[in-house]
Amino acid sequence: MCKLYDSPEFIRAFLDEVDEQLELFEKNILNLERDPNDEIIRALFRIAHTLKGSSAAVGFEKMKTLTHKMEDVLDRIRTGKIKVTKPLIDVLFRCLDELKTLKEEFSSKGNNIKTDITLTLSELHKYISGDQLLKKTVGAEINKEFKLDLEQQIQIQQAVASGLNVFVCEVKIKKDCVMKAVRAFLILNFLNQLGTVIKSEPDMTDMNDNIDVESISYLLITEFDKEQLKVKVLDRMLEIESFNADLFDLSLIQSQSDNGCNVTKDSGYEKQNTNEIRNKTNQTVRVDIGRLEKMMEMVGELVIEKSRISQIVSLLHERYSSDNSFEDLEEISNQISRITNELQELVLKVRMLPIKQLFSRIPRLVRDLADSLHKEIELVIEGEDTELDKTIIEDLADPLVHLIRNAADHGIEAPDERLKAGKNPKGTIRVNAYHQENQFILVVQDDGRGINLNKVKEVALKKGIISRQESDLLNDKEVLELIFKPGFSTSQSISDISGRGVGMDIVRNNINKLNGVIEVETKEWEGTKFIIKLPLTLAILNGLLIRINNEIYAIPVSNVIEIVRLNEKEIKKIKNQDVVIIRERTISLIWLHDYFKVRRNIRNKNIVIVILGIAEKRFGLVVDELIGNQEIVVKNFGSYIGKLDIFSGATILGDGNVACILDVAGIVKTTAFKKSYDKEFA
Repeated sequence: MCKLYDSPEFIRAFLDEVDEQLELFEKNILNLERDPNDEIIRALFRIAHTLKGSSAAVGFEKMKTLTHKMEDVLDRIRTGKIKVTKPLIDVLFRCLDELKTLKEEFSSKGNNIKTDITLTLSELHKYISGDQLLKKTVGAEINKEFKLDLEQQIQIQQAVASGLNVFVCEVKIKKDCVMKAVRAFLILNFLNQLGTVIKSEPDMTDMNDNIDVESISYLLITEFDKEQLKVKVLDRMLEIESFNADLFDLSLIQSQSDNGCNVTKDSGYEKQNTNEIRNKTNQTVRVDIGRLEKMMEMVGELVIEKSRISQIVSLLHERYSSDNSFEDLEEISNQISRITNELQELVLKVRMLPIKQLFSRIPRLVRDLADSLHKEIELVIEGEDTELDKTIIEDLADPLVHLIRNAADHGIEAPDERLKAGKNPKGTIRVNAYHQENQFILVVQDDGRGINLNKVKEVALKKGIISRQESDLLNDKEVLELIFKPGFSTSQSISDISGRGVGMDIVRNNINKLNGVIEVETKEWEGTKFIIKLPLTLAILNGLLIRINNEIYAIPVSNVIEIVRLNEKEIKKIKNQDVVIIRERTISLIWLHDYFKVRRNIRNKNIVIVILGIAEKRFGLVVDELIGNQEIVVKNFGSYIGKLDIFSGATILGDGNVACILDVAGIVKTTAFKKSYDKEFA
C-alpha cells in the first residue's frame, strides 16, 4: 500500500529491525512459558505492535495482518482473559516461525509473498473468538480523547515527519444498522487499507459483536488528504450516517507526555524500558557492513605501512643514531604505531558482536528437541556477552546447531535410562563461550552417555571407513576423529534429527573454513565435551612467519598447536609416510619442499616441526627456519591468480616483500599426505 518507504536503505533497516524484534520475541516466549508475568506479556505485546507498525510502513500487509492478530491475543493475555497454556505457547511459536518465513520471503522477493498465513490466523482467531470473559460494555457516549502510549506517540511523530497525515476520523453508524459492532470492524479494516489505524475510541480490541455502538473515532495515519479520505469511505462503506476527518492535534501528545497520560498505572516498567530504548537509540547508529569491511581494509593497509616504517627506522638506527633528527623520526614512528594499534583495535571492536545473538537460538532448539525426543533437558548458557567477529558468528551457527542436536539425540539419555544409571532424570547441555589469549573458545558439553569408542570403531568398520588392520592401530583420539567422517553415524535409523551422518561433517567443514580447531573429550556414561577454538577475526591475523627454501610463508597462529625440535633419527616411516611420535600420539609429517619441488634442508640433525591443527586433524609441518610472530593482513589473490589450493591469500611484510599465507586445510587436501591419509581413514 505505502510506497514512501521502499528505498533499499529503509528496507534494510526494516529487515534489521525485524531480526532484532523476532529474536526478542523468541526469548520472551520462552520466558513466558517458564514464568508468565505481566512484564513479559507487555514486552511481547510491544514487539508485536512494533512489528505491525514497521511492516505497515513498508506496505508488508501479511506481516501487518499477522502481528495485528497477535496483538489481539496478547492483549487478551495481558488483561487476564486468556490463560497462558502450552498450546498457546505453541501457537505463539508458530507465529514466530511464520514471521521468520515472511521476513525471508520479503527479503528475497519483496512484496510478492506466497506464504499462506491463513492457518495461523485461524489458530489465533480461536483464542479471540473463544474469549468468554469479555463482559465490558460500551455506552453510547464516546470518549474522543485518545490516550496514547509512548510508542503510539512516537509512531505519530515519525509519520508526521515523513509527510503523512494523521486524522481523527469520527464515524456515526446508522441507527437502523443491525450489527453495529461488525460495521465498526468493517470500517476499521477499510481504514487500515487506506493507512494504519493506531487507536480507536472505544477500543475495538475490547468490543464483541453484540455491542451496540453508534459512534466511533479512529486515529488514522494515511497518505490521503481529508477530502480523498471522505470520498473513499462514503463511497465504499454502507450504513454510515456521517463521516468526518480532522487533523490530529499534535499538541495533545506533548500535553499527554507532560501529564503522564500515556503511562497507565501499571506501566512503570514500560516507561522506564522505553526511555532506555530511546536513550540507546540516540547513542547508536546502523552502519552498512560494506562500509565496515572497507574501513577494515584501510586499517589493514595502515598496519602494513606501520610495519614498513618500523622496519625502516630499525634499519636506519645504526646508521643515524647520533643524528638528533633521527630521534624525532623514531618518536613519530612510535606514535604512528600506537595510533594504528588503537585504530585497529577500535575497528575490530566495531565488527565484534556478542555471541548472545547466536546463543538466543539455542533455548527454542533445545525445547523442541526435548519435546520431540521425550527427554528432559536443562540448558545452561554461559558467556553470552563474549564478542566475536560478525562474519564468524554467522558461520558458527550451523556447527553449533548440529552439536546441540547431537548432544540431545545421542548424548542425553531418556529419563528412565538416566534413573537406572543413578543420574538425575533431567540431562544437562552446557554451552559456554570465552576468550583465551587471542582466541575465541566455544564449549558444548553434555552429561549424557558419552561416546562408546568400541562402537565407533565397529560402525566405521561396518561402513568401510576403516579396515580391520587400521582399526587395530588407532588410538582413542584417532577413533574419536572418525565421528567427523562423511556418512558416519551410530544411529540405527534415520530421523528428522539425526542419522544421516552429515552433521559432524558440516561441523568439521565450517570449522575448517574459519581456520579453527575442534577437540573432543568424552567419558562413557559421564558425557562429552566439544571444544572449538577460533580466531577473533579473519581480517587481520596473528601469523607465524616460517621459511622454506629461502621463501617466507605465514601460518595463522590459531592453527598452531605447538612447535617442536626433534632429531631426524626420530622420524619413522609408516606406509611410506613420515611420522613422529609426540606424547604417544603419531603425528604425520608434511614436507612442503616436496610439493614445491625443492630440496629438503636437513643440514642440521635437528629439524623444526610446527604441529598444526585444523578442525579435528593434527599434523606436523617441517620448516627450515622460524622467523617469528607478526600481525598479517590477509589479501586475496584476486581473479587474475584465482584460488590456490595451499594458500589462502598473501600478506605484505614490513620490508615490503610479499609472503603467501598457508591454508592449513588446503595443505591437508593437496599434499601427498592427503593421499596417504585418505587411504588410511577415508
